[in-house]
Amino acid sequence: MTSRRQFILSSLPAGALLLSGTAKAEKVSENDPQAKGLGYKADATKVDKSKYPTYVAKNNCANCTLYSGKPNDSQGPCGVFGGKNVTAKGWCSVWTAKS
Repeated sequence: MTSRRQFILSSLPAGALLLSGTAKAEKVSENDPQAKGLGYKADATKVDKSKYPTYVAKNNCANCTLYSGKPNDSQGPCGVFGGKNVTAKGWCSVWTAKS
């Protein structure tokens, strides 16, 4: 039987990892129901332009106001997807230009 003290001490490394920010956020899949509904593509060049006429070639997640990744990151968190990671070169129908 494990004591409460042993449990707490064994949990500290995992807690420290989460608090350090080194834990990887989940990546949004194009097959996710929300992603499908918003037309998310991990590669914006593959957006169906007839289905999403608002898409413009230069628009991508990296220059969207909802994307909070760093400028040179290949992926980063998106507010639309609850902080899950999207690719910087991706796109979805709620794209909004950064001001």
